[in-house]
Amino acid sequence: MKILVVDDEQDVKVLFQQRFRREIRKKELDFVFAFSGEEALQKMANMEQEAVLILSDINMPGMSGLELLKNIKENYVAPPPVVMMVTAYGDEENRNTSKQLGADDFLTKPLDFNELKNKLKDLT
Repeated sequence: MKILVVDDEQDVKVLFQQRFRREIRKKELDFVFAFSGEEALQKMANMEQEAVLILSDINMPGMSGLELLKNIKENYVAPPPVVMMVTAYGDEENRNTSKQLGADDFLTKPLDFNELKNKLKDLT
């Protein structure tokens, strides 16, 4: 499964690579990282919709995760990727806006990687 992780914090890449080292080594999961909404759209265009799951931070400079979500749901429909929004702010406004824009799930930071792994198992 190819997963696109979108977050403006560079250390997220190392964190995911550590937490999913076994799954990456077994080639069960393939992570691609983008550090802005704009970069995520560029990578998605080059991946030809290979991304099955997108994990996107909401609060990023430039294009926010919510703007990215709206763009993905409008432009990537066949097959639509699963989009999980990730934020340090678990407030109802972000949660409601994410759901209205078509987010499939909502996770709060710090991420519970056991919970995330269970959600990934449900997708496969």
